[in-house]
Amino acid sequence: MPLRTCAALQRRILASTALFLMGLSSHAAAPNMGLPTPVLQALERAKVPPQAMAVVVEDPSGTQARLRWNSQQPMNPASVVKLVTTLAALESLGPSWVWQTPVWLDGPIDNPGPEGVLQGSVHLKGSGDPKLTLERIWALLQRVRALGVREIRGDIVLDQSAFWVPAADPGDFDGESLRPYNVQARALMLNQRTVTYHFVPDPARGTARVWAEPALQGVQVDAAVPLVAGSCNDWRSQLKGQFQDPGRVRWLGRYPAACGTKQWPLAYADPASYDSRLLQALWLGMGGQLSGTVREGPSPARAPTFEWASPPLSDVVRDINKFSNNTMAQMLALTWTAQQMGSSVAGPGVPDAQQVRTALQQWAQGRLGGAGLRLENGSGLSREQRLSADQVATLLRQAWASPVLPELIASLAVAGAPDGTLGRLQTSAGRAYLKTGSLRDVVAAAGYVLGRSGQRWVVVVLIHHDQAQAARPALEALVQWAIQDQTPARLRSNPRRGWPE
Repeated sequence: MPLRTCAALQRRILASTALFLMGLSSHAAAPNMGLPTPVLQALERAKVPPQAMAVVVEDPSGTQARLRWNSQQPMNPASVVKLVTTLAALESLGPSWVWQTPVWLDGPIDNPGPEGVLQGSVHLKGSGDPKLTLERIWALLQRVRALGVREIRGDIVLDQSAFWVPAADPGDFDGESLRPYNVQARALMLNQRTVTYHFVPDPARGTARVWAEPALQGVQVDAAVPLVAGSCNDWRSQLKGQFQDPGRVRWLGRYPAACGTKQWPLAYADPASYDSRLLQALWLGMGGQLSGTVREGPSPARAPTFEWASPPLSDVVRDINKFSNNTMAQMLALTWTAQQMGSSVAGPGVPDAQQVRTALQQWAQGRLGGAGLRLENGSGLSREQRLSADQVATLLRQAWASPVLPELIASLAVAGAPDGTLGRLQTSAGRAYLKTGSLRDVVAAAGYVLGRSGQRWVVVVLIHHDQAQAARPALEALVQWAIQDQTPARLRSNPRRGWPE
């Protein structure tokens, strides 16, 4: 090759290299850009300043940051903190880990079979199973019947000693004592101490039929409420439900016919009597008899008659994150702490709220680092918890490289899907897997999105302000912006790596 031609080729190579490096430099500078225009416009409409928002958008390896805004500022993450709780549990306990609830038939069974009589008590010891739902409690009692017991001559005794959770008013956090998210965690949690009221319009009678699930022993519920014309807006207020009397639920208002069939889950007004009312209703409903009462007390110091296994942890994590279940998250945090106390975090004993805080704080500080990190109960029901967007992004990057990534992603709400908290994001349907968070002054989301370019992105958005709820469109605009990427192919990180299968 002539010398002149070779020199020209070298100059072209050098020029191309310089342009490529300039492109890299330009991409690296992207995190310093301002918030996207649609996000700023949504914040302005909500009267929320940009500094009340923190954002990270980067690839899962952390080598390509599209946007960082206010990302080191500690903010209240609301229920996004459940990502810490669930990832810690999945990695420490394993996705197939199960709770075991021991059951004792403490006494001889006379004439075992359809008419069998237990000359003693039935004991249940809680271990923190968050999935002791109505159906599973019924099946547990059917197991007792299958062992030949129809009549219990003693009591049904509930052992709550696995955790130490002090009595508290469920309305302490926000004054909403009947909201299911405020139900206090316990070692033996039966159906999360909630009742779901079902409403079915019957136009021919001019009423809506009402029934409670579960039906609690000794609680009367008005079986019908008059129908009314008009829109379905604020239908719960229109019912004017009266829940203060633990023995009677009444409807003093009307039910809009336009609502169709609806459900209204509520915490029971008298939590202390819920377990007794539920177990009596179920046991008597299956033809059993109980001579004694349902009470709390210690379990026998011998091997149980049988153990009742929960669904696997992966199922529990899915419920916690998709539906942002606070009670289940607190029970998981207590369970995880109890396991840690048996190893390295603390000495032996029964976990309490302070030990949960210490264990979560130590785990997160060791994994995420940074200043300002503060964790409380692992559920998001806290005014004091703080994480920065950088710390949440670090957690998501670590999860991306974790063996439990499939279980974590499967637990996140999917944009546009009805089974979670992202149903309204129809324009991003199927492209965003996020954990959301919401308090009076916080909206947040964190997870993974698939860009139009084919690139996967870690996305974290935190908004902490008195008008945060009005700024929800800004969060949604940021997620949509992350999806509408134009990343050059040469800058994509391992484009073949997609969602775990």
